[in-house]
Amino acid sequence: MAGYNPRMSILPSQHQQSRMGMGGGNNHNPNARAAAALKKEEEAAYANMRLPDREIVGCINELGIPFTVQDLQKPNPIQVQQIFEWFGEILMNKTRQTVDPAMRAAMEDVVGSQFGEAGLMPADARSLMGFFVSLRTLMAHCGVQDFSFSDLYRPTHDRLVKIFSYVINFVRFRESQTGIIDEHCNRAEATKQRIELLYGENQNMEVQLEEMRDNRRQMEQLVAEKTRRNEELKKRLLDLRRAQEKVAARLEEAKTKKGELAAELEEKTAMKIAMKQDSAKLRPYVLQSATALQNSLTELSNTLNAEKSHIDSLDRRARALQTSTDSFAVVASDVASCIKLLEEIAVELAKEEEENVKNARQRDALTERGANVREVERTEALLQRQLAKWTERTETLRQQSLEKAAKAKEKMEELKAVHRKLTEERSEKGRDIERRRVRIEQTEKKMLDLKENIENEIHAAYDEYLKLESHVKLYITEMEQAI
Repeated sequence: MAGYNPRMSILPSQHQQSRMGMGGGNNHNPNARAAAALKKEEEAAYANMRLPDREIVGCINELGIPFTVQDLQKPNPIQVQQIFEWFGEILMNKTRQTVDPAMRAAMEDVVGSQFGEAGLMPADARSLMGFFVSLRTLMAHCGVQDFSFSDLYRPTHDRLVKIFSYVINFVRFRESQTGIIDEHCNRAEATKQRIELLYGENQNMEVQLEEMRDNRRQMEQLVAEKTRRNEELKKRLLDLRRAQEKVAARLEEAKTKKGELAAELEEKTAMKIAMKQDSAKLRPYVLQSATALQNSLTELSNTLNAEKSHIDSLDRRARALQTSTDSFAVVASDVASCIKLLEEIAVELAKEEEENVKNARQRDALTERGANVREVERTEALLQRQLAKWTERTETLRQQSLEKAAKAKEKMEELKAVHRKLTEERSEKGRDIERRRVRIEQTEKKMLDLKENIENEIHAAYDEYLKLESHVKLYITEMEQAI
Protein backbone atom coordinates (compact mmCIF):
# COMPACT_ATOMS: atom_id res chain seq x y z
CA MET A 1 0.00 0.00 0.00
CA ALA A 2 1.06 3.62 -0.47
CA GLY A 3 2.13 5.79 2.47
CA TYR A 4 -0.10 8.17 4.40
CA ASN A 5 -1.65 11.07 2.49
CA PRO A 6 -2.08 14.48 4.21
CA ARG A 7 -5.53 14.73 5.69
CA MET A 8 -7.60 17.58 7.07
CA SER A 9 -8.57 17.68 10.71
CA ILE A 10 -12.12 16.74 11.57
CA LEU A 11 -12.06 18.45 15.00
CA PRO A 12 -15.14 20.54 15.80
CA SER A 13 -15.05 24.27 15.11
CA GLN A 14 -14.59 26.97 17.73
CA HIS A 15 -18.32 27.73 18.04
CA GLN A 16 -19.13 24.03 18.46
CA GLN A 17 -16.39 23.64 21.09
CA SER A 18 -17.68 26.75 22.92
CA ARG A 19 -21.23 25.40 22.84
CA MET A 20 -20.04 21.99 24.06
CA GLY A 21 -18.04 23.66 26.83
CA MET A 22 -21.07 25.72 27.87
CA GLY A 23 -23.33 22.70 27.83
CA GLY A 24 -20.96 20.58 29.94
CA GLY A 25 -19.72 23.32 32.27
CA ASN A 26 -22.19 22.46 35.01
CA ASN A 27 -21.09 18.80 35.21
CA HIS A 28 -18.54 18.35 37.97
CA ASN A 29 -18.55 14.53 38.01
CA PRO A 30 -14.95 13.19 37.74
CA ASN A 31 -16.14 10.07 35.91
CA ALA A 32 -17.89 12.19 33.33
CA ARG A 33 -14.82 14.36 32.85
CA ALA A 34 -12.64 11.23 32.52
CA ALA A 35 -15.08 9.75 30.00
CA ALA A 36 -15.11 13.03 28.09
CA ALA A 37 -11.31 13.13 28.08
CA LEU A 38 -11.15 9.50 26.91
CA LYS A 39 -13.70 10.23 24.20
CA LYS A 40 -11.73 13.27 23.14
CA GLU A 41 -8.54 11.17 22.91
CA GLU A 42 -10.39 8.52 20.86
CA GLU A 43 -11.76 11.21 18.54
CA ALA A 44 -8.28 12.69 18.17
CA ALA A 45 -6.82 9.23 17.42
CA TYR A 46 -9.62 8.52 14.96
CA ALA A 47 -9.01 11.89 13.30
CA ASN A 48 -5.40 10.87 12.87
CA MET A 49 -6.25 7.36 11.63
CA ARG A 50 -9.15 8.27 9.32
CA LEU A 51 -8.48 7.84 5.61
CA PRO A 52 -10.34 9.47 2.70
CA ASP A 53 -12.84 7.39 0.79
CA ARG A 54 -10.77 7.38 -2.39
CA GLU A 55 -7.67 6.22 -0.53
CA ILE A 56 -9.63 3.37 1.13
CA VAL A 57 -11.09 2.32 -2.23
CA GLY A 58 -7.65 2.50 -3.84
CA CYS A 59 -6.08 0.33 -1.14
CA ILE A 60 -8.84 -2.30 -1.45
CA ASN A 61 -8.48 -2.29 -5.25
CA GLU A 62 -4.71 -2.70 -4.87
CA LEU A 63 -5.43 -5.86 -2.89
CA GLY A 64 -7.27 -7.33 -5.88
CA ILE A 65 -10.87 -6.70 -4.77
CA PRO A 66 -13.12 -4.68 -7.12
CA PHE A 67 -14.48 -1.81 -5.02
CA THR A 68 -15.72 1.70 -5.78
CA VAL A 69 -16.60 4.86 -3.85
CA GLN A 70 -20.29 4.16 -4.47
CA ASP A 71 -19.85 0.70 -2.91
CA LEU A 72 -18.30 2.36 0.15
CA GLN A 73 -21.01 5.02 0.44
CA LYS A 74 -23.82 2.48 -0.13
CA PRO A 75 -22.32 -0.76 1.24
CA ASN A 76 -23.60 -4.19 0.29
CA PRO A 77 -23.48 -6.73 3.21
CA ILE A 78 -22.36 -9.64 0.98
CA GLN A 79 -19.53 -7.61 -0.57
CA VAL A 80 -18.47 -6.27 2.85
CA GLN A 81 -18.42 -9.83 4.26
CA GLN A 82 -16.21 -10.95 1.36
CA ILE A 83 -13.78 -8.09 2.05
CA PHE A 84 -13.67 -8.92 5.77
CA GLU A 85 -13.12 -12.60 4.92
CA TRP A 86 -10.24 -11.61 2.66
CA PHE A 87 -8.68 -9.52 5.45
CA GLY A 88 -9.09 -12.47 7.84
CA GLU A 89 -7.41 -14.83 5.38
CA ILE A 90 -4.43 -12.50 4.88
CA LEU A 91 -3.90 -11.43 8.51
CA MET A 92 -5.02 -14.57 10.42
CA ASN A 93 -5.16 -17.30 7.72
CA LYS A 94 -8.80 -17.93 8.70
CA THR A 95 -11.92 -18.06 6.55
CA ARG A 96 -15.40 -19.48 6.86
CA GLN A 97 -14.16 -22.81 5.51
CA THR A 98 -11.40 -23.08 8.15
CA VAL A 99 -13.77 -22.45 11.07
CA ASP A 100 -16.64 -24.52 9.68
CA PRO A 101 -15.42 -27.97 10.98
CA ALA A 102 -15.09 -26.68 14.56
CA MET A 103 -18.50 -24.95 14.37
CA ARG A 104 -20.07 -28.13 12.91
CA ALA A 105 -18.64 -30.21 15.77
CA ALA A 106 -19.92 -27.67 18.33
CA MET A 107 -23.34 -27.69 16.67
CA GLU A 108 -23.49 -31.50 16.78
CA ASP A 109 -22.56 -31.44 20.49
CA VAL A 110 -25.22 -28.82 21.29
CA VAL A 111 -28.26 -29.67 19.12
CA GLY A 112 -27.24 -32.78 17.19
CA SER A 113 -26.53 -33.17 13.49
CA GLN A 114 -30.16 -33.87 12.48
CA PHE A 115 -31.66 -30.75 14.13
CA GLY A 116 -28.73 -28.53 13.16
CA GLU A 117 -28.88 -29.44 9.46
CA ALA A 118 -32.70 -29.28 9.54
CA GLY A 119 -32.64 -25.50 10.04
CA LEU A 120 -31.88 -24.65 13.65
CA MET A 121 -28.32 -23.65 12.72
CA PRO A 122 -27.70 -23.38 8.94
CA ALA A 123 -24.20 -23.83 7.60
CA ASP A 124 -23.80 -20.21 6.35
CA ALA A 125 -24.92 -18.62 9.62
CA ARG A 126 -22.86 -21.11 11.63
CA SER A 127 -19.63 -20.47 9.71
CA LEU A 128 -20.27 -16.68 9.72
CA MET A 129 -20.68 -16.71 13.52
CA GLY A 130 -17.43 -18.64 13.97
CA PHE A 131 -15.61 -16.31 11.57
CA PHE A 132 -17.05 -13.27 13.40
CA VAL A 133 -15.37 -14.38 16.65
CA SER A 134 -11.95 -14.49 15.00
CA LEU A 135 -12.68 -11.26 13.10
CA ARG A 136 -13.62 -9.45 16.34
CA THR A 137 -10.26 -10.47 17.83
CA LEU A 138 -8.51 -9.07 14.74
CA MET A 139 -10.47 -5.80 15.00
CA ALA A 140 -9.56 -5.51 18.68
CA HIS A 141 -5.86 -5.81 17.72
CA CYS A 142 -6.39 -3.22 14.98
CA GLY A 143 -7.94 -0.77 17.48
CA VAL A 144 -11.66 -1.19 16.70
CA GLN A 145 -13.01 -2.10 20.14
CA ASP A 146 -16.73 -1.69 19.27
CA PHE A 147 -16.87 -4.10 16.31
CA SER A 148 -20.26 -5.86 16.28
CA PHE A 149 -22.25 -8.31 14.19
CA SER A 150 -24.28 -5.47 12.66
CA ASP A 151 -21.12 -4.31 10.86
CA LEU A 152 -21.42 -7.51 8.79
CA TYR A 153 -25.20 -7.55 8.24
CA ARG A 154 -26.08 -3.80 8.32
CA PRO A 155 -22.89 -1.91 7.41
CA THR A 156 -22.93 1.90 7.17
CA HIS A 157 -20.60 4.35 5.48
CA ASP A 158 -19.18 5.89 8.65
CA ARG A 159 -18.55 2.53 10.31
CA LEU A 160 -16.88 1.08 7.22
CA VAL A 161 -14.66 4.15 6.85
CA LYS A 162 -13.58 3.83 10.48
CA ILE A 163 -13.01 0.05 10.35
CA PHE A 164 -11.23 0.08 6.98
CA SER A 165 -9.05 3.01 8.11
CA TYR A 166 -7.92 1.15 11.22
CA VAL A 167 -7.36 -2.12 9.31
CA ILE A 168 -5.41 -0.44 6.47
CA ASN A 169 -3.21 1.41 8.98
CA PHE A 170 -2.67 -1.87 10.82
CA VAL A 171 -1.67 -3.55 7.55
CA ARG A 172 0.74 -0.71 6.80
CA PHE A 173 2.28 -1.02 10.25
CA ARG A 174 2.48 -4.79 9.77
CA GLU A 175 4.22 -4.33 6.43
CA SER A 176 6.76 -2.04 8.06
CA GLN A 177 7.50 -4.79 10.62
CA THR A 178 7.42 -7.67 8.12
CA GLY A 179 10.91 -8.98 8.94
CA ILE A 180 10.32 -9.31 12.68
CA ILE A 181 6.79 -10.69 12.24
CA ASP A 182 7.92 -13.24 9.65
CA GLU A 183 10.77 -14.35 11.89
CA HIS A 184 8.48 -14.94 14.86
CA CYS A 185 5.78 -16.49 12.65
CA ASN A 186 8.30 -18.88 11.11
CA ARG A 187 9.54 -19.89 14.53
CA ALA A 188 6.01 -20.33 15.82
CA GLU A 189 5.01 -22.25 12.67
CA ALA A 190 8.06 -24.51 12.97
CA THR A 191 7.28 -25.12 16.63
CA LYS A 192 3.63 -25.76 15.78
CA GLN A 193 4.56 -28.21 13.02
CA ARG A 194 6.97 -29.99 15.37
CA ILE A 195 4.26 -30.18 18.04
CA GLU A 196 1.73 -31.49 15.50
CA LEU A 197 4.29 -34.04 14.24
CA LEU A 198 5.06 -35.20 17.76
CA TYR A 199 1.37 -35.29 18.61
CA GLY A 200 0.63 -37.34 15.47
CA GLU A 201 3.45 -39.75 16.29
CA ASN A 202 2.16 -40.00 19.85
CA GLN A 203 -1.34 -40.74 18.58
CA ASN A 204 0.01 -43.40 16.21
CA MET A 205 2.04 -44.95 19.01
CA GLU A 206 -1.02 -44.94 21.28
CA VAL A 207 -3.08 -46.62 18.54
CA GLN A 208 -0.36 -49.25 18.03
CA LEU A 209 -0.12 -49.76 21.80
CA GLU A 210 -3.89 -50.17 22.06
CA GLU A 211 -3.86 -52.65 19.16
CA MET A 212 -1.07 -54.59 20.85
CA ARG A 213 -3.01 -54.62 24.10
CA ASP A 214 -6.13 -55.83 22.28
CA ASN A 215 -4.12 -58.53 20.53
CA ARG A 216 -2.58 -59.51 23.86
CA ARG A 217 -5.98 -59.78 25.52
CA GLN A 218 -7.31 -61.84 22.60
CA MET A 219 -4.26 -64.10 22.68
CA GLU A 220 -4.59 -64.55 26.44
CA GLN A 221 -8.25 -65.49 25.98
CA LEU A 222 -7.37 -67.95 23.22
CA VAL A 223 -4.55 -69.44 25.30
CA ALA A 224 -6.85 -69.79 28.31
CA GLU A 225 -9.54 -71.41 26.12
CA LYS A 226 -7.00 -73.81 24.56
CA THR A 227 -5.54 -74.67 27.97
CA ARG A 228 -9.00 -75.41 29.37
CA ARG A 229 -9.89 -77.50 26.33
CA ASN A 230 -6.54 -79.32 26.58
CA GLU A 231 -7.16 -80.15 30.25
CA GLU A 232 -10.65 -81.46 29.41
CA LEU A 233 -9.25 -83.61 26.59
CA LYS A 234 -6.51 -84.95 28.88
CA LYS A 235 -9.10 -85.93 31.50
CA ARG A 236 -11.27 -87.57 28.84
CA LEU A 237 -8.23 -89.43 27.43
CA LEU A 238 -7.34 -90.78 30.90
CA ASP A 239 -10.91 -91.99 31.41
CA LEU A 240 -10.88 -93.67 27.98
CA ARG A 241 -7.54 -95.34 28.74
CA ARG A 242 -8.88 -96.73 32.01
CA ALA A 243 -12.02 -98.00 30.24
CA GLN A 244 -9.82 -99.52 27.49
CA GLU A 245 -7.70 -101.33 30.07
CA LYS A 246 -10.82 -102.72 31.77
CA VAL A 247 -12.32 -103.84 28.44
CA ALA A 248 -8.98 -105.44 27.40
CA ALA A 249 -8.79 -107.33 30.74
CA ARG A 250 -12.37 -108.58 30.31
CA LEU A 251 -11.62 -109.56 26.71
CA GLU A 252 -8.55 -111.58 27.75
CA GLU A 253 -10.51 -113.25 30.51
CA ALA A 254 -13.33 -114.12 28.09
CA LYS A 255 -10.84 -115.49 25.54
CA THR A 256 -9.20 -117.67 28.23
CA LYS A 257 -12.56 -118.96 29.42
CA LYS A 258 -13.61 -119.65 25.83
CA GLY A 259 -10.44 -121.70 25.21
CA GLU A 260 -11.00 -123.72 28.39
CA LEU A 261 -14.65 -124.44 27.46
CA ALA A 262 -13.68 -125.38 23.88
CA ALA A 263 -11.01 -127.81 25.16
CA GLU A 264 -13.48 -129.34 27.63
CA LEU A 265 -16.10 -129.68 24.84
CA GLU A 266 -13.60 -131.46 22.58
CA GLU A 267 -12.61 -133.74 25.45
CA LYS A 268 -16.28 -134.63 26.19
CA THR A 269 -16.93 -135.19 22.49
CA ALA A 270 -13.91 -137.55 22.26
CA MET A 271 -15.11 -139.37 25.40
CA LYS A 272 -18.62 -139.73 23.88
CA ILE A 273 -17.21 -141.17 20.65
CA ALA A 274 -14.99 -143.56 22.61
CA MET A 275 -17.94 -144.66 24.77
CA LYS A 276 -20.08 -145.24 21.65
CA GLN A 277 -17.32 -147.38 20.21
CA ASP A 278 -17.00 -149.27 23.49
CA SER A 279 -20.79 -149.74 23.58
CA ALA A 280 -20.77 -151.14 20.03
CA LYS A 281 -18.04 -153.53 20.98
CA LEU A 282 -19.87 -154.69 24.10
CA ARG A 283 -23.27 -155.02 22.43
CA PRO A 284 -22.81 -158.65 21.28
CA TYR A 285 -21.81 -159.74 24.74
CA VAL A 286 -24.86 -158.14 26.31
CA LEU A 287 -27.26 -160.15 24.09
CA GLN A 288 -26.08 -163.40 25.53
CA SER A 289 -28.00 -163.09 28.94
CA ALA A 290 -31.31 -161.25 29.41
CA THR A 291 -30.58 -160.45 33.00
CA ALA A 292 -27.13 -159.34 32.15
CA LEU A 293 -28.60 -157.47 29.19
CA GLN A 294 -31.18 -155.93 31.41
CA ASN A 295 -28.54 -154.91 33.83
CA SER A 296 -26.35 -153.65 31.04
CA LEU A 297 -29.32 -151.85 29.57
CA THR A 298 -30.09 -150.28 32.89
CA GLU A 299 -26.51 -149.28 33.25
CA LEU A 300 -26.38 -148.05 29.72
CA SER A 301 -29.66 -146.14 30.26
CA ASN A 302 -28.25 -144.59 33.34
CA THR A 303 -25.03 -143.83 31.54
CA LEU A 304 -27.01 -142.49 28.59
CA ASN A 305 -29.11 -140.30 30.79
CA ALA A 306 -26.02 -139.09 32.54
CA GLU A 307 -24.40 -138.47 29.15
CA LYS A 308 -27.54 -136.67 27.87
CA SER A 309 -27.68 -134.50 30.89
CA HIS A 310 -24.00 -133.88 30.53
CA ILE A 311 -24.42 -133.13 26.81
CA ASP A 312 -27.32 -130.77 27.60
CA SER A 313 -25.18 -128.98 30.10
CA LEU A 314 -22.40 -128.85 27.51
CA ASP A 315 -24.89 -127.43 24.95
CA ARG A 316 -26.01 -124.84 27.40
CA ARG A 317 -22.41 -123.96 28.11
CA ALA A 318 -21.73 -123.84 24.36
CA ARG A 319 -24.70 -121.46 23.85
CA ALA A 320 -23.42 -119.40 26.78
CA LEU A 321 -19.98 -119.38 25.20
CA GLN A 322 -21.53 -118.31 21.85
CA THR A 323 -23.35 -115.49 23.62
CA SER A 324 -20.10 -114.53 25.34
CA THR A 325 -18.34 -114.66 21.96
CA ASP A 326 -20.97 -112.32 20.44
CA SER A 327 -20.56 -110.02 23.44
CA PHE A 328 -16.83 -110.15 22.98
CA ALA A 329 -17.27 -109.21 19.29
CA VAL A 330 -19.40 -106.22 20.31
CA VAL A 331 -16.82 -105.29 22.94
CA ALA A 332 -14.06 -105.68 20.36
CA SER A 333 -15.88 -103.30 17.98
CA ASP A 334 -16.30 -100.85 20.90
CA VAL A 335 -12.63 -101.22 21.69
CA ALA A 336 -11.77 -100.57 18.02
CA SER A 337 -13.93 -97.44 18.03
CA CYS A 338 -12.24 -96.37 21.28
CA ILE A 339 -8.84 -96.96 19.71
CA LYS A 340 -9.87 -94.88 16.70
CA LEU A 341 -11.13 -92.14 19.05
CA LEU A 342 -7.82 -92.31 20.91
CA GLU A 343 -5.96 -91.89 17.63
CA GLU A 344 -8.12 -88.85 16.81
CA ILE A 345 -7.42 -87.50 20.30
CA ALA A 346 -3.71 -88.06 19.72
CA VAL A 347 -4.00 -86.04 16.47
CA GLU A 348 -5.86 -83.29 18.37
CA LEU A 349 -3.18 -83.35 21.05
CA ALA A 350 -0.53 -82.95 18.34
CA LYS A 351 -2.46 -79.98 16.98
CA GLU A 352 -2.74 -78.58 20.50
CA GLU A 353 1.00 -78.95 20.90
CA GLU A 354 1.52 -77.06 17.65
CA GLU A 355 -0.88 -74.35 18.81
CA ASN A 356 0.96 -74.19 22.14
CA VAL A 357 4.21 -73.72 20.22
CA LYS A 358 2.54 -70.97 18.16
CA ASN A 359 1.19 -69.40 21.34
CA ALA A 360 4.68 -69.49 22.84
CA ARG A 361 6.02 -67.77 19.72
CA GLN A 362 3.22 -65.20 19.84
CA ARG A 363 3.89 -64.72 23.57
CA ASP A 364 7.52 -64.04 22.74
CA ALA A 365 6.45 -61.64 19.98
CA LEU A 366 4.07 -59.96 22.44
CA THR A 367 6.92 -59.62 24.93
CA GLU A 368 9.05 -58.09 22.19
CA ARG A 369 6.22 -55.70 21.31
CA GLY A 370 5.90 -54.81 25.00
CA ALA A 371 9.59 -53.90 24.91
CA ASN A 372 8.88 -51.82 21.81
CA VAL A 373 6.00 -50.14 23.66
CA ARG A 374 8.31 -49.31 26.55
CA GLU A 375 10.80 -47.93 24.04
CA VAL A 376 7.98 -45.86 22.53
CA GLU A 377 7.03 -44.60 25.99
CA ARG A 378 10.64 -43.61 26.64
CA THR A 379 10.68 -41.85 23.26
CA GLU A 380 7.42 -40.14 24.14
CA ALA A 381 8.90 -38.94 27.46
CA LEU A 382 11.94 -37.61 25.59
CA LEU A 383 9.68 -35.86 23.08
CA GLN A 384 7.64 -34.43 25.95
CA ARG A 385 10.81 -33.00 27.46
CA GLN A 386 11.77 -31.55 24.07
CA LEU A 387 8.25 -30.12 23.77
CA ALA A 388 8.63 -28.53 27.22
CA LYS A 389 11.94 -27.00 26.11
CA TRP A 390 10.36 -25.66 22.94
CA THR A 391 7.42 -24.34 24.97
CA GLU A 392 9.86 -22.60 27.32
CA ARG A 393 11.65 -21.10 24.34
CA THR A 394 8.30 -20.03 22.89
CA GLU A 395 7.42 -18.38 26.21
CA THR A 396 10.79 -16.61 26.19
CA LEU A 397 10.14 -15.37 22.66
CA ARG A 398 6.65 -14.30 23.72
CA GLN A 399 8.12 -12.37 26.67
CA GLN A 400 10.64 -10.73 24.34
CA SER A 401 7.86 -9.86 21.90
CA LEU A 402 5.81 -8.44 24.81
CA GLU A 403 8.79 -6.34 25.89
CA LYS A 404 9.21 -5.09 22.32
CA ALA A 405 5.47 -4.41 22.20
CA ALA A 406 5.78 -2.45 25.47
CA LYS A 407 8.64 -0.43 23.99
CA ALA A 408 6.58 0.14 20.86
CA LYS A 409 3.66 1.18 23.07
CA GLU A 410 5.90 3.66 24.88
CA LYS A 411 7.01 5.05 21.52
CA MET A 412 3.35 5.18 20.52
CA GLU A 413 2.57 7.12 23.71
CA GLU A 414 5.35 9.55 22.89
CA LEU A 415 3.99 9.89 19.36
CA LYS A 416 0.51 10.38 20.83
CA ALA A 417 1.87 13.14 23.07
CA VAL A 418 3.52 14.80 20.05
CA HIS A 419 0.31 14.30 18.10
CA ARG A 420 -1.71 15.78 20.98
CA LYS A 421 0.60 18.80 21.03
CA LEU A 422 0.30 19.20 17.27
CA THR A 423 -3.46 18.81 17.58
CA GLU A 424 -3.59 21.54 20.21
CA GLU A 425 -1.49 23.80 17.99
CA ARG A 426 -3.76 22.95 15.08
CA SER A 427 -6.77 23.70 17.27
CA GLU A 428 -5.27 27.05 18.28
CA LYS A 429 -4.59 27.86 14.64
CA GLY A 430 -8.12 26.72 13.86
CA ARG A 431 -9.49 29.09 16.51
CA ASP A 432 -7.41 31.95 15.07
CA ILE A 433 -8.66 31.12 11.61
CA GLU A 434 -12.20 30.96 12.98
CA ARG A 435 -11.80 34.42 14.60
CA ARG A 436 -10.42 35.80 11.35
CA ARG A 437 -13.21 34.16 9.45
CA VAL A 438 -15.76 35.76 11.78
CA ARG A 439 -14.10 39.14 11.30
CA ILE A 440 -14.10 38.59 7.55
CA GLU A 441 -17.74 37.60 7.68
CA GLN A 442 -18.56 40.71 9.73
CA THR A 443 -16.61 42.88 7.28
CA GLU A 444 -18.33 41.20 4.36
CA LYS A 445 -21.68 41.79 6.08
CA LYS A 446 -20.85 45.46 6.55
CA MET A 447 -19.75 45.70 2.92
CA LEU A 448 -22.98 44.00 1.85
CA ASP A 449 -25.02 46.46 3.97
CA LEU A 450 -23.08 49.40 2.56
CA LYS A 451 -23.50 48.07 -0.97
CA GLU A 452 -27.23 47.65 -0.36
CA ASN A 453 -27.49 51.22 0.97
CA ILE A 454 -25.58 52.59 -2.03
CA GLU A 455 -27.78 50.62 -4.42
CA ASN A 456 -30.89 51.95 -2.65
CA GLU A 457 -29.60 55.52 -2.94
CA ILE A 458 -28.75 54.96 -6.60
CA HIS A 459 -32.27 53.59 -7.25
CA ALA A 460 -33.78 56.53 -5.37
CA ALA A 461 -31.66 59.07 -7.32
CA TYR A 462 -32.57 57.31 -10.57
CA ASP A 463 -36.26 57.53 -9.64
CA GLU A 464 -35.86 61.26 -8.89
CA TYR A 465 -34.05 61.67 -12.19
CA LEU A 466 -36.90 59.98 -14.05
CA LYS A 467 -39.41 62.17 -12.27
CA LEU A 468 -37.47 65.35 -13.08
CA GLU A 469 -37.04 64.20 -16.67
CA SER A 470 -40.79 63.66 -16.99
CA HIS A 471 -41.46 67.06 -15.45
CA VAL A 472 -38.97 68.72 -17.82
CA LYS A 473 -40.49 66.99 -20.83
CA LEU A 474 -43.94 68.05 -19.67
CA TYR A 475 -42.78 71.59 -19.14
CA ILE A 476 -41.13 71.67 -22.58
CA THR A 477 -44.31 70.32 -24.16
CA GLU A 478 -46.40 72.97 -22.45
CA MET A 479 -43.99 75.70 -23.55
CA GLU A 480 -44.11 74.47 -27.12
CA GLN A 481 -47.87 74.52 -27.02
CA ALA A 482 -47.92 77.98 -25.51
CA ILE A 483 -45.62 79.31 -28.25
